[in-house]
Amino acid sequence: MQISGSTVLLTGATGGIGQAIARALAARGASLIITGRRTDVLEPLAAELGARALAVDLSDRAAVAQLAADAAGTDILVANAALPASGTLDSFSLEEVDRALEVNLRAPIALAHTLAPSMLARRRGALVFISSLSGKTTTPGGSIYSASKFGLRGFASSLREDLRDGGVGVSTIFPGFIRDAGMFADADVSLPSGVGTRSPEDVAHAVIVAIERNRGEIDVAPLALRAGAAFAGLAPELAASVSRRMGSHEISRQMHVGQSGKR
Repeated sequence: MQISGSTVLLTGATGGIGQAIARALAARGASLIITGRRTDVLEPLAAELGARALAVDLSDRAAVAQLAADAAGTDILVANAALPASGTLDSFSLEEVDRALEVNLRAPIALAHTLAPSMLARRRGALVFISSLSGKTTTPGGSIYSASKFGLRGFASSLREDLRDGGVGVSTIFPGFIRDAGMFADADVSLPSGVGTRSPEDVAHAVIVAIERNRGEIDVAPLALRAGAAFAGLAPELAASVSRRMGSHEISRQMHVGQSGKR
């Protein structure tokens, strides 16, 4: 898929990772439609990149439907927006659970549902979903977040097969701990020694590679974290035991404290 000259809808553009993705796409010659809730960040970014800005709350189903209508004819969807959703289940109200699932899972599905048919008609398009390593392996205090990110992975993987012969690529990106921006950085979590991070620009690069090379899945994390996620898929109980010894419960506690006000 060629990015230059393509219309790209990017959700969650106001966060640091979203901004990095927006700039990388603009540098490739994309015609951008960027969304977010923070107009104080969205509008200057749109002015910088020559993008079209749409302020949208993705927890509002009517707003998602309107966004899909406003972005009709989009060639590439990059579904990046997400809520942190850290904390044990009993720390959530049902309204907070609903909001996390609406933003993290339903909104990307709804946008793909509306935008994919015109891509298939043109036999040209790409759908990119920003998941997380929490969509491959679980951690304490991440039941709601992992539910949304595991769901996104399953949706994208199956959709990729459905659209394989239609000229539309489907890709999923799995960031690990991202420094300087994003949920982990915003929570100001202290990681154990030896646990590495990646940058927002690394995530943006993965998005570009996914689109241009039609890659199904790309992890954005150091080798040790990627290996740990793979191992967890094979031996989840043993992987959880190792994770506990490495301080996963303390990391979870810090994430919950740092993100509890962003549900």
